[in-house]
Amino acid sequence: MPSHKVRFFVASDPVDFRKGHDGLAALVQSHLRQKPFDGSVYVFRAKRSDRLKLIYWDCSGLVMAYKRLEDNSFKWPTIKNGVMRLEPTQFEALFAGLDWQRVQPLEVVAPSAAE
Repeated sequence: MPSHKVRFFVASDPVDFRKGHDGLAALVQSHLRQKPFDGSVYVFRAKRSDRLKLIYWDCSGLVMAYKRLEDNSFKWPTIKNGVMRLEPTQFEALFAGLDWQRVQPLEVVAPSAAE
């Protein structure tokens, strides 16, 4: 699982799932107005709500993962033009097929010094 410092972006519109690494990276750049090689994780949904693809740059290549839930569907944000950012815990819930909207990340301030 990527570090807690990684940013997660979800494209709210369904995409053509025939797209591969390059096609999804082009969507990140042109449609989402983000940088596909910045280390962020970009999540895409299919028209069928039981499938997702994600891409991210790991400093040596573009990684793409595909997931299909069996007997369930992902809880997606409302379909509309754009992109939304998820906190790492919300992404983990989405990826597991849980209702990510019920997950509220803790806001913890890092200690200024070790005790």
